Amino acid sequence: MQKKALILLNMGGPNNLDEVEVFLKNMFNDKNIITVKSDLLRSFIAFMIVSSRKKEAKNNYAKLGGKSPLVGYTKQLVSKLQQELPSLHVDFAMRYTPPFASDIIKTLKEKDIKEVFLLPLYPQFSTTTTKSSLEDFRQTLRQENLTVKITSIKRFYKDTLYNELLIDKILQALGDKNPSEFELIFSAHSLPQKIVDKGDPYEKEVLEHVKLLKEALHVKSVFFKNIHVAYQSKLGPVKWLEPSLEDKLKSLESKKVIISPLSFTIDNSETEFELHIEYEEVAQKFGFKEYLVASCPNDDDKFVQVIKNLI
Repeated sequence: MQKKALILLNMGGPNNLDEVEVFLKNMFNDKNIITVKSDLLRSFIAFMIVSSRKKEAKNNYAKLGGKSPLVGYTKQLVSKLQQELPSLHVDFAMRYTPPFASDIIKTLKEKDIKEVFLLPLYPQFSTTTTKSSLEDFRQTLRQENLTVKITSIKRFYKDTLYNELLIDKILQALGDKNPSEFELIFSAHSLPQKIVDKGDPYEKEVLEHVKLLKEALHVKSVFFKNIHVAYQSKLGPVKWLEPSLEDKLKSLESKKVIISPLSFTIDNSETEFELHIEYEEVAQKFGFKEYLVASCPNDDDKFVQVIKNLI
């Protein structure tokens, strides 16, 4: 009988258009996202953001078939991991949409699980992602009165096999095209500058990750015209990490580019809508001749092996 479990953690995404508001409401009420001390003020800020964004967000998800692709890809990954790790119960919990931690913990109780490996699917650590997901799961365990031994993996951007996989995805997107003709942009989800200034290590780890990937590309004798870092998905008027992906695209003289999502392991609205649709339109506006996007690891067999090695 399985006494150990592997639980993948991620931000989540709407399973249908009705969940778009749930997703936004839960995300912007997260104290790790909106970092004001007052719960009342955070609730008000969240209400204002959700009210202003829900219509546009629903329209965007409608273009993706009425839901986020993240849950489907995650289910496929869990299925492969379960086959590879029969001695473990493998499942996933989302931070802002079902299945929530409470749903998964009920199953852990039923199975009498004694030990849990928690793997937030964020390569770099941030208080807004990794910390938030781990805190939520641990807090829910306490609320459900379940005591288990927990091992958590908080970052894996230095993992050699994982970085080989990211390069595989870049080369797959490139096909038979010559990399030396292309600008490569590693695009990471942006973060408000004030969160970084308070000690969040995310930006530092993003830049370290890019350095490692540059070295790995060099070892494989894959040479791009130039390699850049940019940040996407900025929201609101406050200062965010720079350069933005739009500004980076605008600054490039060479008009062939490939984008590699750096902070996402599973394709979601930020990749399949923002990168594949919105930023392609931006690139066309700036006169790009070729605009390519690498896919995320998703349920790739090599990613299954990465996770097996991590735990």
